[in-house]
Amino acid sequence: MNPFQNSCNTFHLHLYIYCTHKKAKALSLVHQIIDTIKKKNCNIFIMVCYSISVIAIVSTFLAIYSLSLFLNSKAKNFNEVSLIGTNKGCDIYKGSWVLDESYSLYNTSTCPFIERSFDCQKNGRPDKDYYKYRWQPFGCNLLRFNGTEMLSKYKGKRIMFVGDSLGQNQWLSLACMLHVAAPQANYSLDRIGKIYTFNILEYNIWLLFHGNPLIVDIVTKKGSRVLHIDSISFYNVWKEMDVLVFNTWHWWDRTGQKQTWNVIQEGNITYRDMDRLELYTKGINTWAKWADSNLNYTKTRVFFQGVSPDHEGCEGKIGPAKSPGIIHPGEIELEKALKTMSKSFVRLINITRLSQYRSDGHQSVYNNILDCVHWCLPGVPDAWNQIFYHLLNS
Repeated sequence: MNPFQNSCNTFHLHLYIYCTHKKAKALSLVHQIIDTIKKKNCNIFIMVCYSISVIAIVSTFLAIYSLSLFLNSKAKNFNEVSLIGTNKGCDIYKGSWVLDESYSLYNTSTCPFIERSFDCQKNGRPDKDYYKYRWQPFGCNLLRFNGTEMLSKYKGKRIMFVGDSLGQNQWLSLACMLHVAAPQANYSLDRIGKIYTFNILEYNIWLLFHGNPLIVDIVTKKGSRVLHIDSISFYNVWKEMDVLVFNTWHWWDRTGQKQTWNVIQEGNITYRDMDRLELYTKGINTWAKWADSNLNYTKTRVFFQGVSPDHEGCEGKIGPAKSPGIIHPGEIELEKALKTMSKSFVRLINITRLSQYRSDGHQSVYNNILDCVHWCLPGVPDAWNQIFYHLLNS
């Protein structure tokens, strides 16, 4: 229990004792008045006085009870928010998208290695407001991204994103944000198998992306791809990192030729298929157990990127939506899994809700096909990295 919760509970106890005492004294006084009036046969006046007294007492205690509930809800909200990674009681995930003419933080000319599929401007998108919005929390301000400071602070460090192409979206965004902070510095951009690397040589800072969409193991046995839902073996590289950012979701509901496994194995039990939300839940709980047992929080800072939402019908959308819609089921299960961990060192980059407003930020038709999953760069993933930077420094 945190000090805020404890102080609220103490206040509630004192409030209850005080109110009980005052209630007894007030009722005693009312009955004394009524007894006096009865002796003088003022029947009508008795009824009026009694009614007014009862109403006053009930109203007072309802007000006090409401205040008590309000304070308790605030304490509960503080606890829940702290668990998922906010800063000093201010929920940085409750806010709105604000048009800022100083944005974007980079563009095609200042970040020449943006992949063509992410570069909506080069692919012919005519509007520009989609990359000029920044996320503004209601109760506080995010730290403005300072690439020079991050390069200095993480000199000689290794930061790895692990997951699907939405993690790659964020990785490439951060690579651009760091490059524009030191545009004259030599850099290398490479790929070895499923691992992409970006290195700014002067600072020896390594920014890596490991394409591992499901995080758990897939092993080929006798020509069949087996999804081991309770196993993670590719972790030696992860354990060597200074910062890790995981994500997963979009590959779990793939079917047909896009599905990356043939059968599912859990312990000694084999399944042909399973409800996909249940399967995803098993996968992230496997990761939570693995992280609890294997990651050294004194050496490695660990984050989990929330579910990046897709949108139906993103073509032609302009500006943020008025409502984010329903809570994403994948995000609910992810938060549950993180709360089961015995160690509280994993921080959630809770991008889901704020990204649900931004159907306008997808690649849409500016990637040869209609794509309402991935995001334009510059754009929404820059806000994810703004929050990531804020959490790194909080």
